[in-house]
Formats: sequence, C-alpha cells, structure tokens
Amino acid sequence: PAVAAAMRLGAVVSALRPALPLLLGLSLGCSLSLLRASWSHGATEERCLAPGPPALPARGAPPEAAEGRPAPGHEDFRPRIVPYYRDPNKPYKKVLRTRYIQTELGFHERLFVAVLTSKATLNTLAVAVNKTVAHHFPRLLYFTGLRSAKVPHGMVLVAHGDERPIWLMYETMNYIHQHFGSDYDWFYIMQDDTYAQAEQVKALVTHLSINQDVYLGRAEEFIGGDEQARYCHGGFGYLLSRSLLLKLHPHLDSCRNEILSVRPDEWLGRCIIDFLGITCVSQLQGQHYHTYELAKNTEPEKEEEEEFQAALAVHPVSDMTLMYRLHKQFSRIQLDRAYQEIQDLQMQIRNLTALTPAGEAGVTWPVGINAPFLPKSRFEVISWDYFTEQHLFSCPDGSPKCELSGASKADVSEIIESAVEQLNRLYQPLLRFSKRQLLNGYRRFDPTRGMEYTLDLLLEAATQKGHSRVLAKRVSLVRPLSKVEIIPMPYVTEATRVQLVLPLTVQDLDFVANFLDMFAMNTLDTHDNALLTLLFIYHPYDAQRVGQVDVFAGVKAMVGELEKRYAEVKIPWISVKTEVPSQVKLMDIVSKKHPVDTLFFLASVWTEINMEFLNRCRMNTISNWQVFFPVHFQEFNPALVYRGEQTASSSTDFLRDGHFDRHSFAEACFYNSDYMTARTKLAADILDRDEVLESMEVFDVFLHYSGLHLFRAVEPGLVQKYTLRSCNPRLSEELYHRCVLSNLEGLASRSHLAMALFEQEQANST
Repeated sequence: PAVAAAMRLGAVVSALRPALPLLLGLSLGCSLSLLRASWSHGATEERCLAPGPPALPARGAPPEAAEGRPAPGHEDFRPRIVPYYRDPNKPYKKVLRTRYIQTELGFHERLFVAVLTSKATLNTLAVAVNKTVAHHFPRLLYFTGLRSAKVPHGMVLVAHGDERPIWLMYETMNYIHQHFGSDYDWFYIMQDDTYAQAEQVKALVTHLSINQDVYLGRAEEFIGGDEQARYCHGGFGYLLSRSLLLKLHPHLDSCRNEILSVRPDEWLGRCIIDFLGITCVSQLQGQHYHTYELAKNTEPEKEEEEEFQAALAVHPVSDMTLMYRLHKQFSRIQLDRAYQEIQDLQMQIRNLTALTPAGEAGVTWPVGINAPFLPKSRFEVISWDYFTEQHLFSCPDGSPKCELSGASKADVSEIIESAVEQLNRLYQPLLRFSKRQLLNGYRRFDPTRGMEYTLDLLLEAATQKGHSRVLAKRVSLVRPLSKVEIIPMPYVTEATRVQLVLPLTVQDLDFVANFLDMFAMNTLDTHDNALLTLLFIYHPYDAQRVGQVDVFAGVKAMVGELEKRYAEVKIPWISVKTEVPSQVKLMDIVSKKHPVDTLFFLASVWTEINMEFLNRCRMNTISNWQVFFPVHFQEFNPALVYRGEQTASSSTDFLRDGHFDRHSFAEACFYNSDYMTARTKLAADILDRDEVLESMEVFDVFLHYSGLHLFRAVEPGLVQKYTLRSCNPRLSEELYHRCVLSNLEGLASRSHLAMALFEQEQANST
C-alpha cells in the first residue's frame, strides 16, 4: 500500500509540475498584497504627529490644502444635471442668442497691433509698415497725434489731435481698452520705425499663457532709477496681455498727472511698475523676445549673425527702402527655414515608412503629400485635360479646342519653367537643359492633393565639354493644395427685406398662377419680410392692342385678388415694350424705381419661393462685398423618367430625378447700390452702343465691371418643375446656346434617355 500511495503521489506531482510556477507566483502575490494592506492600514490609524502648531501650507496654496481637502483646481469634475426652473411670478423673457458661438462662449481674438506714427513719417515709414507686415496681422491700427490727417490708402488711422508723445501714449492706451479690450487676448505696441517679423510675433503669443500679467519686450534700465525695475523699449515693440491692460486702465489718469517723463515708453513702464508692480522682461515661460539694433549704413543682405536672424523686432529703420530690404531679407530667411524643415520632415517620413509593413514601397510621391485619389468605380475616375503651349483641349464652354489664355496660360508657362529648373538642379553641373518645345501636356485636379501635371518635353541637353543633344523627357509635377484659410466676411442679418423682381412674357402666363400661390403661402402667410414687383414685357404688337386685349389681364386680376386677401400687401407692376427682353435693360428700369439699399432677388416664373432660400439670399449677399447667383435644381421630364408610372413622392427621393442647371443665370441676389456701381462702369465702357446689352446678363455685369465676390453655388432650396423653355433667337448666340443646352440637359439623365431609346427601338422592331 505504501508503494502504491507513493506512486499515486508521484503521478500527482508530475501532473502539477507544469503549473507549479503559476501557483507559486499567485501565492507570493497574494501574500505581498495582504502584507502591504496591513502596513497602509496601520499607517492611517497610528499617525505620528509632532507636538507644536499645525503646519502652514506652501506659499500660494489655498487654505483647503492645509486641512487635507483638495484645492479648488484639483477636485474631480463630474457632470451634474442642473434642473430648469422658471419662477411663475416673473414674466417670461425670450433669450437672445448670439449669432456666433465664439461670442457666447467668451472667446477672444488672438492679437491686436497698434503702430505709433507721426506727421513726419505717416506717408513714409508707416506706409512701408503697411505694405510689408500689416497684412500678416489679424488687426492693425495706426495712431497719431495729427488733427484731420489725410489717411494713406489701405490704412486705418486714429487721430488723437495732440502730438505730445506722452499724451499720444495715454490716449492710445485708453482707445485700445475702450474699443478692443474685451475682444483680444494680446496687444502689441510698436513704432513705425520698427520692423517686426509678423509670423514670429504671432507664434510667440500662441506659446504664452493668457492667465498671467505679461509685459514683454526689450528690457531697459531707467536713467537714475531702481536697478531692479525695467521698462520695455518702445523702438523694439512690446507685448501686453489683456489682464494687464484691464488692471492698468483705472490708473492711467493718475499716471498722466503724477509721472513726468520725456519718453512715452518710459512713462508707460513707470506707470505699470508703480501701480501694478510688474517690470518688463525679455524672457517669459520659456519664450525669448529677441531684438536686433541696426547700426548706421547696415546692409541687411550681408547680415549673417544668429542674433539678426532670430530677431522678432529690428530698430531703428531710417527709411522706406531699408524697411523693404529688411522685409526681403527676413522673408528669404523664413523661406530657407521652411524648405529645410520640409526636407527634414521628408527624411523622417522615409525613415519611418521603411519600418512599416509596406516598406519603402509605401512612400508616396511627393513625400509628405497625400497619395492620389483611388476611384472605386469608373464613374469616379478623374479625367486628364490635354493642352499644348497654345491651346487647351478641354474648354469651359464645352468646345473641343480653345486658345490658352489668362490664368491657364500663366499656369502652363510657370509649370514648364519649374520642370526645367528642377531638371537642372538634379543634373548640374554634368548636364544643362534648355526647353525646345512642349510636345504633350496633361493636367487634372485631384481634390485630395492638388493639381497634377504630366509633361512631355523636347529638351536640349548640353555637357560641360560643350556637346549637346536633343532628347524627349516625361516629367510629373504636383502643385499641392496649400493651407486652407477662412476668409473674413462682414456681418449680415436675416432681417433684411428682399425685393423680388419677376419678369413675365406671354410664354410665361401658364406658370404665373403657381408662382403667386407659392409666394402667398411661403411669404405672405408667414409674414416674411419680402415684397414682389412684376415686370410685364409686352411685344410691340401686343402693346398696340393693349386697349382692346390685354395679354396680362389675367395676371393683373390674380394680383388684385391677392391684394384683397392680404390688405397690407401691395404688389406693383411695371409694363415694358420690347422685342428683345434683355436682362440688363429690364434691371435698369427696376433699379431706378427702388432705393439704393434695396436687396433684389431676380426670380424666374418657374421658381418656387420658400423661406429657407430667402434667408440664404440674405446671408449670402453682402453690400459692397458679395453677390449671390444660386444654381437651381431642375427636375427632369416626368414622361421620360417615369414613363407613365406614378411619380415618386417620398422624402427619400428629394433632389433625385433632376440636376442642378449650371447653364441658367436667371436667379440672382444683389444690392441695388452694387448694381448701380457696376452699371456705371459698363456705361462708360460701351458708351452709346446699347446693342451690346442684348448679349449680356446681370451676371456678366458683375463679373466684368465690379470687384465684388461672385458667389455661385448649388441651391437645394430652389427646385423647379420641368418645362420646355422658349429660347428667344433674337438674343446673342451665347445666351441662345445656353438656353438650348439647358433644355436638352433638363430632359432626363443618360440612363433614362438610353431606356427610352431602347423601348422605342423595341416598339419599332415589333
């Protein structure tokens, strides 16, 4: 039995042997955890307190920290539901929300720049500052003590009317606090004889905390003053935080009356030190404010010192030419840094890509640019446009061949020069290339990376010994998409009154009733701020018979019914006699009968007016800035699309059986003042040749004779039912051609047309 028991024990041990390390590890871990728990428990119960007064918290720590409670900035933030309660005894007030969430959340703009100038330098150095760095700053104003100074073009000038330097600084600080103190986080003060690197200054403020009182610049000692106190030299510019400006403002009057100084920067520095106890520093939060003092007869192009290249501000700049030379030199330095950074990033991308599963094959060209778009079907393939140095074989108007001109010609010339330059950079000094001819050119726009080019170049290659040879090379180039920028737009509201203008001809009579019904339902019933003016266009023959038979009598009767139903509404009409209803001539008549601040919506009889579109018309049209030409959605011919079947009416089929009609420019939103300005320039150009107006639309007037933004976008709120429009052959060839194309493309899609042809062939064959 003992032998049998020993054998069984041996079998059990051999079975548990693989799991023995696991069991030992679990046992050891449990023992250690229990031992640690007993130590920590004993420490909490048996605290050793030394006799004497309680310990004080560290300097700056809140009282709660001394008592063992967490400080206000260290507690756990947990969401809690705040129940809504409204006192029934108080009247209900509608909450007015701000238009921009940035305003409601209290966000501020980043940087405001003030430039101090004078009578002697306003038209010289101040203009040079405006031309070099002003467009890099988000907001820049010029301050002077002149009275009724003449402002140079493109500058915003604030004149205080007193040229005393201290008074100018006092008024400037007051003005900044009053008008911009609640809108910006940082305020940069500089003189017009200072060159500041705008991008470096903007980068500096992004690395500084806005919660501190900051007085940053080139620290200088006061003459005969305290050795510890410093003021920021005004010639090199200085940076103030918003919190410091808010604390300083109540003391400005006292500083003006109590502090005597000749220099405005010393006066401001003494004011900040005496009342706020803050001295100027040249280094803060790990950021350095580098400056460079120019010597006389300095050559910026020859300055290679590290101190010069790292400078945020350079002073003194004696004349405009020196300012421009400094700007050129610092721009070159920044460009070289950018190119070097690009090369370093490309090298890092290559090194990291080699470690990926794809290996070196995963590196895209150019390195760092998104890979080309990969289509998932043949319908997503981006086509290439063929071009030569003289012609383009993919024209905007649909013609197979057109002359290369304007921006396209400049683009092709630049890309060829860049290709030859890159080839010479790669092969010099062994080979030198010169262009003979562009054999073939292809380009396409890839929305994921930019414009791509493929060029077949006929080149002449010359060696160092003078031998030359003609050869053909294919090169590929990419013009990548740059950083996307948000264009600042003026503020507009949705309360503007819209004046609808509806031109009507005899061919439009069948559709007027539906237009008026939709207008009444979507604007009059909803009390939208919109008015309607009808424009009756009589043919000369119909105009002679208007006393016996008025072709628009039915429309006038419908207008009368609307005015009876809505007593406060008046719908005026204007009668015009013409054989060629030119859109520009018709708008000339309407424009003279309305105020200059009228917002026009030029509509067509097939347009179904709705509040959604009218609001977009208001928002997208900005006086003296932008006009709006919506692209309406045109439904296809139901006879071809549905072929006798019931029309689909579910919400999922919205904007399905139709297309956006890019050939139509009948709808437009613009202000009367903008139209009158552009029309005046047109009149001066064409003189008395009124026949030119017959070949133009309102879109052409704004395109060629105004400097406004033309916003052309698809508009899903404008849906038009299918109808075969009558194209007037007396209009210009281009307008007539666009009208015919609009009718043809509005019939049906290719698949529907193919099905209709197939069914017709089937019927003919049987």
